[in-house]
Amino acid sequence: MVRANGAVSLRELARVVQTSEVTVRRDVRALEAEGLLDRRHGGAVLPGGFTRESGFPQKSLSATAEKTAIADLAASFVGEGEAIVVGAGTTTQELARRLARVPGLTVVTNSLLVAQALAHANRVEVVMTGGTLRGSNYALVGSGAEQSLQGLRVTRAFLSGSGLTAERGLSTSNMLSASVDRALVQAAAEVVVLADHTKLGADTMFQTVPTDVITRLVTDEPPAQDERAGTELQALADQGVQIAVAGAQTDAGESAPSRPPRRDVPLPGQRRTRGGAGPQRLGPAAGGLEPGAADRGARVADLRRR
Repeated sequence: MVRANGAVSLRELARVVQTSEVTVRRDVRALEAEGLLDRRHGGAVLPGGFTRESGFPQKSLSATAEKTAIADLAASFVGEGEAIVVGAGTTTQELARRLARVPGLTVVTNSLLVAQALAHANRVEVVMTGGTLRGSNYALVGSGAEQSLQGLRVTRAFLSGSGLTAERGLSTSNMLSASVDRALVQAAAEVVVLADHTKLGADTMFQTVPTDVITRLVTDEPPAQDERAGTELQALADQGVQIAVAGAQTDAGESAPSRPPRRDVPLPGQRRTRGGAGPQRLGPAAGGLEPGAADRGARVADLRRR
């Protein structure tokens, strides 16, 4: 499966082979010891993941359910009449399909896939950058793309990438793609990163968005056994990133039917109520866990439970 897709999540592996994620994780360790793959938080990739980049067919088959849930939630942050930029990637392509319903929207993109998803949306204006076509991800890159973004200002940027860590932020394995993503970020007042749990903790060659520039992360619920993904989420929240988790469950164990499930982790400096009542919100931009909380493990468990 890793050879076919370039990357695969433990959750997908457990489902296909009909066993537990604990068993799959042990087998993945054994395969890594033989040099057949590299482990990543919540999944596995082909060896050499720092520099190797999967092509579009492989990316489109990886974590499809998670990407759909993330796109549903991310679309809820876009309002009528906004101007936004959307970067290249399979997750942003899923987002674009949902943005076709937003009236008066202007989308600036360097992605042919994003533009194609919005091509028949009569109420959405699509502005494409110039540049040189990079066939592996159907994106326009190079100096032409970067120059076309100069002087542009939009409300927010939606970006994906190959990896995300609290230490380095968002990264990718291609230098040209990273350079254009940085230009997209410069044009936006806010930066929203779309990354499924398999990318949490993965670190690739070229940094695109430092952690302190990321306004919000939209991700999916990490598996309960994936403690490292939960720890990475907590570390991102501690640095001021607002965390929105798609697919979070209600107290009754069912997702809210009226809109995509949403959960924001409060920002640092926010007060928490006693008795487990959860975070006390101080305003619409509030987010992150109080840095002084006593036990990181308990905070991560509480984050998953909410």
